[in-house]
Amino acid sequence: MEEGTVETPEELLAKQHRKEKKDLQAKIQSMKNAVPKNDKKRRKQLTEEIAKLEADLNQKHEEELRQLKSTADTKVEEMINRVETLKVEDGEQEEVKQPRVTKAQKRRDKKAAQEKERETRIAEAEVQNLLGVRHQEGLKLAQKLAQQQLQIKEISSDGHCMYRAIEDQLAQRSKPELSMSMKELRSRTADHMRNHADDFLPFLTNPNTGDMYTTGEFEKYCSDVEHTAAWGGQLELKALTQVLNLPIEVIQADSPTIKIGEEYDGEPITLVYMHHAYGLGEHYNSVEQLKDPANAEES
Repeated sequence: MEEGTVETPEELLAKQHRKEKKDLQAKIQSMKNAVPKNDKKRRKQLTEEIAKLEADLNQKHEEELRQLKSTADTKVEEMINRVETLKVEDGEQEEVKQPRVTKAQKRRDKKAAQEKERETRIAEAEVQNLLGVRHQEGLKLAQKLAQQQLQIKEISSDGHCMYRAIEDQLAQRSKPELSMSMKELRSRTADHMRNHADDFLPFLTNPNTGDMYTTGEFEKYCSDVEHTAAWGGQLELKALTQVLNLPIEVIQADSPTIKIGEEYDGEPITLVYMHHAYGLGEHYNSVEQLKDPANAEES
């Protein structure tokens, strides 16, 4: 973890759960080693003991997750109540009539009102942070990826994010011949679409008329793919699966994983599609192996 980064309660709990699961697996392995393989009765008892240990740990983790969610919900409710209280207090103060208020008193009242308004804005911001769609989307994606022992790898938001995420995925592989730069991926995508226009042109329509792209409009589209920061989508992903001969899967928080190019063998390229990233809307990120906190602390 980078210096100065503050872990959320969800991250801390996930770290604790991973450590407890790792410790349990070590304990189970030790128990297995202690029982001779030919002792069938003891092996059967051992299997039952292991199943109980795993069930107990899972139940413990589920209860802790429920408690964490309950705590978060309570905090949100407290923040909302605080906002409402501050607003009510402001309204009550406005109704109070103070005849013959001195200039000094007016200044004090104005300063107090400004401070109250500031507290209200802070409280509202805290509520939005806890309830915000971006925060909730990040939590859901982290849970989905953790099931595959993966975590998000951030990609810069510059219009090239989809291609940069694929560039990163290819670079993580042990086959240097598969590596391609973002520019090369854009160029290869555009060339493939030009050479297989019948596969792509029918899916492109003029937003003003609703008519299918003309040949000229399609060439302009391909040129933008190659030479500009035009945002990439499913058509470009389809082209890239055919360029790379690899499947691509796109993980989302609230929708099933999109799988493209399933006819190709090989380890799929995995992308994360975020609807609410950076407050700018849609964005693609790459993924990487989930880091073991224990190993990270040792290194």
